[in-house]
Amino acid sequence: MKKPGYKKIYNRFLKRIIDFIFAIILFIVLIPFYFIIGLAIAIESGFPVFYRPKRGGYKEKPFRIFKFRTMVKDADKIGGGTTALNDHRITKVGKFLRKTKLDEIPQLLNVILGSMSFIGPRPELLKYTTTYEGAEKDILKVRPGITDFSSIEFINLDEIVGGENADEMYEKYVLKKKNELRIKYAHEVSFLTDFKLFFKTIFKVIKKAFKYIFRKNKKSV
Repeated sequence: MKKPGYKKIYNRFLKRIIDFIFAIILFIVLIPFYFIIGLAIAIESGFPVFYRPKRGGYKEKPFRIFKFRTMVKDADKIGGGTTALNDHRITKVGKFLRKTKLDEIPQLLNVILGSMSFIGPRPELLKYTTTYEGAEKDILKVRPGITDFSSIEFINLDEIVGGENADEMYEKYVLKKKNELRIKYAHEVSFLTDFKLFFKTIFKVIKKAFKYIFRKNKKSV
């Protein structure tokens, strides 16, 4: 019987070493972007520039994820946990960061600290992870990641959940499918799987960013 991916040596040891080395290198290279983006957020809507909500983590240990703040302060107190299409809480800078996925780059800090990996199940809200049962518990046997099968499938999540009742739409039409894809990753994790997902993600992100930029330019002409 084939051993599940989450039990293999790659997931338990080698993956962490690779993550740490590349995260340190990328973090150093991207330091200027951190300052520029942080300054843009601070000028538009003040501090803090990071958003650090709790998420379900590796071996069922909650952790705080690093993201650039893309919404108004205390957005989670004036709306749901799922971002709706054209959500009024999103700032102007935040909209650009979300469309280009630059709001995710602070997660390099999570990778360095060991609470996340480059590739792994996208970390979910605690209100969902605490209800996992059966095969869903396998999701928490690998480190959550910046990207995985579900990230690629639902890269335009706001368009899928629509502009109203985003939490309800997410729970009804998205959550189950995302968890199936997260389980798929947990069972298939390997260097080859991570390699493929890494480059698929880059392609998808670039495609999404260019689509947003060119669409915006057309409107301004």
